[in-house]
Amino acid sequence: MTVLPATAAVQPKHRIALRWEAVLVLALILDLCFNAALSPYFFNVDTLSDATFNFTEKAIVALPLALLIISGEIDISVAGIIALASVAMGLCAQAGYGTPALVAVGLVTGALAGAINGLLVAVYRVPSIVATIGTMTLFRGAAYAVLGDRALKHYPESFAFFGQGYVAGPISFELVLFIVLAILVGALLHVTILGRRIYAIGANSTAAIFSGINAQQYRFWLFVATGVASGIAAVLLTSRLGSTRPSIAQGMELEIISMVILGGVSVNGGSGTIIGVVLAAVLMGFLTFGLGLLNIPGIVMSIVVGILLIGVVALPKVLAMRQQKN
Repeated sequence: MTVLPATAAVQPKHRIALRWEAVLVLALILDLCFNAALSPYFFNVDTLSDATFNFTEKAIVALPLALLIISGEIDISVAGIIALASVAMGLCAQAGYGTPALVAVGLVTGALAGAINGLLVAVYRVPSIVATIGTMTLFRGAAYAVLGDRALKHYPESFAFFGQGYVAGPISFELVLFIVLAILVGALLHVTILGRRIYAIGANSTAAIFSGINAQQYRFWLFVATGVASGIAAVLLTSRLGSTRPSIAQGMELEIISMVILGGVSVNGGSGTIIGVVLAAVLMGFLTFGLGLLNIPGIVMSIVVGILLIGVVALPKVLAMRQQKN
């Protein structure tokens, strides 16, 4: 009963989210048809399987980041966390540690980095965009300080399964893991009271606090969850590449944030769905993969993604201004 006033404000936005998800489905269908028309190899089963590697690692981080943005915060340091976790795993691999220990090191490093972000924002009340810009530089700088220009490549053979292995036929371990995590995070956000409280915090933090919700505690653990997801992405990416460099995942934070925003999650907090984020991740993955099959330069792909992101952020404001004039 106490959280109804805060959650009630976000309910009408669900209808808008559903309409946006329909737009994403349509855009995905058009993208698949367009790519199939331009490249006869696009709908090959093996090609589509390879295409999933283009988004699964980023999409896994986008899932908890969506919860964090819905709560009214943001984490720009996710790619820096991936680099730091990868370096930590590389050093442990050099020291002779086995695959289970390497995975544990990656996850723990991610969790600790997320906890640092959470402490800065939830305890010391540093604005999240300022705090995570700082830690982004810190984590990436630490990776460069430790490795310099070196690369670490001596990983156990069994470690390669996480980023290169297949569960059944052309279905990769990465894809299965992403689907499982998407279902779990989606259920958490849309079915449980925890999810309703996350919406409430983002919609009206003051009202949520007065209704008995410990907003800062929720935000702290969302930062930790985002750090753990970054650690998972570090395991997958390092395993797929088979090596660690301090430049690993460079620029990935913008693609991850783009997936969340393109998925319909409001930058102001309080609204958004996991299915929207999943659709946006798949759309961006197949879009960039299709452009890659056509040998389109990477800079053009960045321009396309940038235009999409600007359009998603600007369109609601343009529509609102038109409604006010009418």
